[in-house]
Amino acid sequence: MTAEDPQRAQGSGTAGEPAKKAPEPSGVDLARVALRAAKEQARARGDAAQQKRQARRGGGLRSGARADGRDPMALGAAINRLITERGWEAPAAVGGVMGRWPQIVGPDLANHCEPQTYDEDERVLVVRCDSTAWATNLRLLAPQLVARLNEDLGHGTVKVIKVLGPGGPDRRYGPLRAPGSTGPGDTYG
Repeated sequence: MTAEDPQRAQGSGTAGEPAKKAPEPSGVDLARVALRAAKEQARARGDAAQQKRQARRGGGLRSGARADGRDPMALGAAINRLITERGWEAPAAVGGVMGRWPQIVGPDLANHCEPQTYDEDERVLVVRCDSTAWATNLRLLAPQLVARLNEDLGHGTVKVIKVLGPGGPDRRYGPLRAPGSTGPGDTYG
């Protein structure tokens, strides 16, 4: 009979004979159970005593041989930890997109359009173009560009691209300006 045979015999009684009961733990088994219980109690007492000592010494943060949250770390790991703790994942990702703008939109569009700001609450990326023709072209490409940005950054990071035309020249005041004039609005607006 193997170790499993008594257990099989226990539930395999035939209709005429009753099933045998499991044997009571004997000397070695009782010693193992008692030793396990004693170890658990000692561990619990040791943990409680260690907590009391740490509380008396003024807290549990002590430098030691084991790694903890205060150990030196690589700069990249420290920056990633800071970004995660502060919840800056989306703005950091969009900042990376602004740095990779030519690879995302292509060199022609990147030469004439440049990202300005990103509003995290509204999820709007503001892009300024150097002419109205390029602004119109970017407005036509905006849905595809939003889809491409969301592929890189995660779904819903950018909902709208707001395209701005070129900024006009500084408003100059002088003797040759007509009062109330807004300047060449059709060219710069």
